[in-house]
Amino acid sequence: MSEFLRHISVVAMVIPLFVLGCHQKKEAGSARVVIEEEKGQYTLYRNGKPYFIKGAAGSTNFKALKIAGGNTMRIWDTVGLAKILDSAAANQLAVIVGLPIANSDVSSLYNDSANVAKQFNAFKRIVNRYKSHPAVLMWCIGNELDFPYKLSYRNFYKAFNQLTDMIHQDDPDHPVTTTLLNFNKKYIFNIQVRCNIDVISFNIFSNVNSLRDDLKHAFFWNGPFLLMEWGINGPWEGTEQTAWGAYIEKNSREKAASYAERYRKYVPLDNSRLLGTFIFYWGSKQESTPTWFSMFDERGAKSEAVEMMSALWTGKPYKSTFPQIDHLLLDNKRVEHHVLVAPGTKVNAELKMIGRNSTVSIRWEVFKEDWFKVNNLHSSKKMRPLLRMIHENQANYGKSLAFKFISPIKEGPYRLFATVYDGNGRFATCNFPFYVIADQ
Repeated sequence: MSEFLRHISVVAMVIPLFVLGCHQKKEAGSARVVIEEEKGQYTLYRNGKPYFIKGAAGSTNFKALKIAGGNTMRIWDTVGLAKILDSAAANQLAVIVGLPIANSDVSSLYNDSANVAKQFNAFKRIVNRYKSHPAVLMWCIGNELDFPYKLSYRNFYKAFNQLTDMIHQDDPDHPVTTTLLNFNKKYIFNIQVRCNIDVISFNIFSNVNSLRDDLKHAFFWNGPFLLMEWGINGPWEGTEQTAWGAYIEKNSREKAASYAERYRKYVPLDNSRLLGTFIFYWGSKQESTPTWFSMFDERGAKSEAVEMMSALWTGKPYKSTFPQIDHLLLDNKRVEHHVLVAPGTKVNAELKMIGRNSTVSIRWEVFKEDWFKVNNLHSSKKMRPLLRMIHENQANYGKSLAFKFISPIKEGPYRLFATVYDGNGRFATCNFPFYVIADQ
């Protein structure tokens, strides 16, 4: 903080050059989407009616979002934008459209006026092409950008403000936002004094527990805000690991409980400046594992987190009707035992369930562990299983499901997945990292 304070006097010199978009008073009803403030209470209006966002980050399962009680999608780029907007409109949903500009550290772009012009013109065409689409709610410039305080980044700020000014001029009906990773006070201050946005947005996972306290620092941001991504902890956030560095993932039942606790206890729904939230991730994606953040499977079946969010959005009582996984054993050991197996040997897996269910199928899969990446966190590349076995019509399976397989020959880290389907488009899932080690 001390280093930051030493630079305040320098950065403050640019304050007169910029206008804080979040404080621009707009006449009620004069635009399709506006943000109004009255005695510290900020309200988003869409077509003249208050609109609190119950949103999801993703670009699929529109109908499921509407049925669950949600009203808005958040997307990160403009790939397939026409189809996404049309699907949202067909399901009476709105969309915050991401304009994926390069980060501030890409000096090869921002120090080249020709490249800056190309980026500007590309997004100007997008804005003007889709600004009249009924599903557009806002424009989000970038995702988790860095907003450094050094004046050497002036070309980035110039390009950023050219985009916000263009949107405000060409499409005054839709506000402009950008997202930060966590409540970064330095970046927030620089946005205040050097940028012109209407609402600030945060992507926060484990740090959402302290968001209420962070928001008390009105010196950094006292305008409206969105929680553009929130959810369970990512594997990068102090998640327990095995001895060889594989992240230990909660099962789907535990994840649903985590969503509920975090939403009820830590998401600042009572804050007068909050315009809404977006759960992450409304779909299926590979990120460390194919199930870590996925609230749906690749065919659109629902995990328990979907029903939990529906209860949270609608306020209806929640009683799970999903298959309930307790835990998974490998050779009669739990995941915290850091299981090592010999190559090419028989391994016994046992899935422990809670309660008794019927008419299900169980899918067992073994994947090579996706743990070595350029950024040491995750890959988005969809993985192919080394082994897949589906047991159909496991009627009245009781509280235990067994599976036997032969361990891979090649030494290294692997992960066993078990997915239980109930026959009604619902599933429960868990996984177990293990390590194949050859005798020395």
